[in-house]
Amino acid sequence: MSYLKDLRERGREANPFFGLMGIEVVSFGGGEATLSMEVRPDMLNGAGWLQGGIYAALADEAMALALFTLLDEVETIATISETTSYFSGISRGRIFSTGKVARRGRQVAFTEGRVAAESAEGRVLSKTSASFSIIRRR
Repeated sequence: MSYLKDLRERGREANPFFGLMGIEVVSFGGGEATLSMEVRPDMLNGAGWLQGGIYAALADEAMALALFTLLDEVETIATISETTSYFSGISRGRIFSTGKVARRGRQVAFTEGRVAAESAEGRVLSKTSASFSIIRRR
């Protein structure tokens, strides 16, 4: 079963990380994806803010899902590089991550992601850019 079909049928249970983090799939298709997650107390760092790696991980998942919507059944991906810029902290509430494919080549794709508070159009907390290797399975 393909990952996208599995997500449609099973929701977040198709991705163990989604289950662990409580990530909900809002939408995906056409090179774009949106995920959401409730910030929990066990996700905060010692200063009381959402730990920075969670911003990056949530953006990574949204960008990867966006890219999956443009892949053939025999293709999979692996992150090559990723850079996140942080603009604002958050300690509670729901956050949304949007990912989109900026450019897809034969072997490499470039993506953009962001994490926002309260809604996909809310206050931007971080922005991420990443490149992914496109791997053809045999």
